[in-house]
Amino acid sequence: MKIVVCIRQGLDGEINPFDACAYEEALKIGGEITLLSMGPLTARDFLLRLTRLGAKKAILLSDKAFAGADTLATAYTLALAIEKLKPDYIFCGRQTLVGDTAQTGPMLSVYAKTNIITNVMGVLAANESEITCKTRDYGEITATVPALLTVERINNLRLPSIRSKMGEVEVWTAKDINADLNRTGLTGSPTRVLETKENLSGRRRCKYITADELSTVISESLKKSTEKVVENTTDGEKLKKVFCVGQAPLEYAKAVCENPTVISLDTVDKMAEFIKNEKPDAVIWGSDSLSKQISAQVAAMLNLGLCADCTSLQTDGQILYMVRPALAGSVVAKIKSITTPAMATVRTTQNDMANILVAAGFGVKENLDKVKTFAESIGADLVTTRKMVDNDFFPYEKQVGLTGKTVAPSVYIALGVAGVVHHIVGMQRAGTVIAINPDKDAPIFDYADYGIIANFEDIKF
Repeated sequence: MKIVVCIRQGLDGEINPFDACAYEEALKIGGEITLLSMGPLTARDFLLRLTRLGAKKAILLSDKAFAGADTLATAYTLALAIEKLKPDYIFCGRQTLVGDTAQTGPMLSVYAKTNIITNVMGVLAANESEITCKTRDYGEITATVPALLTVERINNLRLPSIRSKMGEVEVWTAKDINADLNRTGLTGSPTRVLETKENLSGRRRCKYITADELSTVISESLKKSTEKVVENTTDGEKLKKVFCVGQAPLEYAKAVCENPTVISLDTVDKMAEFIKNEKPDAVIWGSDSLSKQISAQVAAMLNLGLCADCTSLQTDGQILYMVRPALAGSVVAKIKSITTPAMATVRTTQNDMANILVAAGFGVKENLDKVKTFAESIGADLVTTRKMVDNDFFPYEKQVGLTGKTVAPSVYIALGVAGVVHHIVGMQRAGTVIAINPDKDAPIFDYADYGIIANFEDIKF
């Protein structure tokens, strides 16, 4: 059984955490493992260290022609290497923390002509003909070879043993994989970043209150709208023909088109054929798992640019400008597509949660019984932060943030939540945010409407 694990070196020099999970899953089921990465020659030592964990060898795609690639150009380049390696299975992390798009895996499945299972929470069985996985959203799924998996943050990558040996690292250039230079790097990238700036979105003016005022604030906040309306930042002429896939992204579509057409989500082939024939100016997709998967596959089938998880759309009547967080949410980028139609997934919210959410942060880890009692008393669902999930206090399904889910309740109560950007991007569309934290300088207060400076365990409800 031959497995290729696609990995990327992060800005910190370490393996992308989602890719680490994919590598660990591959090591668990065994077989002949090859690591595949695209980057500068300096990444060779990084890959060499990772071979000590069990990979037979690593392939580094390194060429000036690969520089500046977006997800589509990256998927194309990786697919050419996959064609030479001819694996049974391809394991990828769901996303990187640099781009945060979750697009490369589905795009690669199209170019590499494989079956696909996304949002994998664990491999249940695998052999040389088929693989069965537990997924985050779809239950158990079986796919026949060749198959590609995108893996969630489900485990920890093992450490090398004392007696482990390094494998070999081969460097492949554009010539080695017979790449069309018009489809690689910046030249082959249909999406272009126009500008980036510090991400200040979601900031609010915090009013500090006492614990005695909390119940009144919650009651008054519930009377407000559940979800903030998408801001229309477009002045003047709008796009003429925009397709909106499902109802969830409709407010975004209306920001750039007077009368967008709502269409139903269908199979990859049918969606691609419909878009190709109808020739819209833009197609707007939601950010649920299935929409993100199919939109990325359609983009690969039609060689179109796709911008992920946009928080705002703008237009001058000719071009769709897409605004999205990047680099773990620390910056916001303005992007355009040089292909038509322009396509974007927009940050829609999950509707399977209560009207009130209580987020348990690391600061209340010792008082979870009281947190649960408080949540039950106000009819709230419990959610949490990545640090709490990583330390096994909550299951991954409860995580809100960049690597979790996006929510928009009427009231969001953050208990002991520090307020790092990773978490903020998942809850910033809540109607009213209430933060309780003993640290008056905690970043969460910059994103809260109301704040209580106190230890949660000291508050009597």
